[in-house]
Amino acid sequence: METTNFKRIKHGFFPEIVNREMRISSPQTFSRHFSSSQVIVEKIDLYGKLNGHEGCVNTVEFNFNGDILVSGSDDKHVMLWNWATKTKTLCYASGHLDNIFQARIMPLTDDKRIITSSADGQVRLGEILDNGQVKTGRLGKHQGRVHSLAVEPGSPHIFFSCGEEGLVQHYDLRCGSALKLFHCFSFKETNSPPLNIRLNAIIIDPRNPNYFAIGGSDEYARVYDIRRYQSDGSNVSDEHVNLFCPRHLFHSNHVHITGLAYSKASELLVSYNDELIYLFQENMGLGPSPLSLESETQLRNEEPQVYAGHRNSRTVKGVSFFGPKDEYVMSGSDCGHIFIWRKKGAKLVRVMVGDRRIVNHLEPHPCMPFLATCGFDKDVKLWAPMAGDAPALPENLKKITESNRQNREDQSPATLAPDVIMHVVRLQRRQMFEYVERRYSRPDLESDEEDGDEDYISGLTNDITFSEEYPGENLGDCKIS
Repeated sequence: METTNFKRIKHGFFPEIVNREMRISSPQTFSRHFSSSQVIVEKIDLYGKLNGHEGCVNTVEFNFNGDILVSGSDDKHVMLWNWATKTKTLCYASGHLDNIFQARIMPLTDDKRIITSSADGQVRLGEILDNGQVKTGRLGKHQGRVHSLAVEPGSPHIFFSCGEEGLVQHYDLRCGSALKLFHCFSFKETNSPPLNIRLNAIIIDPRNPNYFAIGGSDEYARVYDIRRYQSDGSNVSDEHVNLFCPRHLFHSNHVHITGLAYSKASELLVSYNDELIYLFQENMGLGPSPLSLESETQLRNEEPQVYAGHRNSRTVKGVSFFGPKDEYVMSGSDCGHIFIWRKKGAKLVRVMVGDRRIVNHLEPHPCMPFLATCGFDKDVKLWAPMAGDAPALPENLKKITESNRQNREDQSPATLAPDVIMHVVRLQRRQMFEYVERRYSRPDLESDEEDGDEDYISGLTNDITFSEEYPGENLGDCKIS
């Protein structure tokens, strides 16, 4: 191993160092090449843990500059962290009534605006005030859980949400309310009416923010053009412009999409439940409808790159690119491991234990070979290149991947430890009681017309000091800019 690493350093790093010292290459070029080196990725290991949440952590994200990390949890609290010093800088009650699934810092807002979504169907905004307090209020809601939010790159105002009822909504924070775009439906192959697609993921193409993709309870990743939808919400039809799906999953009824990611080159990464991860180039689209495709066209389409070894079955997992030019693909797994593949060739280069049970979400740093992860544990884990002799791939890798493959292909429920079973039972009971309580004590959550836009003020200390409800404002209707 040492000889192999020395050869990589000699033939990879040394010329780059010489070029940098002779000013042939810029420090930025050296940094990019250094960060994308496989030697560096193979050395990524646990850097630290951020403790503070009292429930499973479901979401982590870096701000635009990469110096602040935001997290959200089953405890319904949002926390901001200085990850370099491993310290919590802010904690506030989100106002959600159930588990937080997504938290995002809006860019170009001095990290003062944080949007969140939850199992309660709400999409909420937290605003950090000048007096050191947080004002929170509801922007919109879905009739089902909201797993994903997508922020328009570089915009301090625009983002999207998608929910399990199949609805996609558009938000402009200058307006303060949601615009319902469309409901996503299954493709009609018989006389039976189409079904709502339960949506799990929504992302925006960074090269062209007019395009966004969604994925949910069928096999197709759908791409839409926001320019096809009117600013007054009058066009509410499900009009996608392209579809992506591996050929062998056409018309499948046993898989669904849990995670999506766009690369800087508009490549689309799709993670399937109890299946694999696929990378699609732009030219691999099926067009607007799979029902009109001819067999010759299907056979002519190039097959996507496939990434295997992990298992994605028990939870709604994300998927991510890694590296300054998206040279790697990474995912969590039901076996508690983090998997990192080379994007080109799909070679596994790093596998490491990331959680005692399941790793759900992995967030790459915007400019450093560094990442944050979360899962069933109540902490956020930080990962960075570390000195040490730990192998990049565990000795029992074959056993891990074979077990994941067998469980996936058998599509049989994995055996759960007693503590995991008790955790799920307690979670289901709690969600049931909270739903009943909301159903009969919070009628304002039942309709947009009766939306009171309730707000909360929270103290901005390391611990919550108080939470006080007060009447909100009527912020008017939202329009697409």
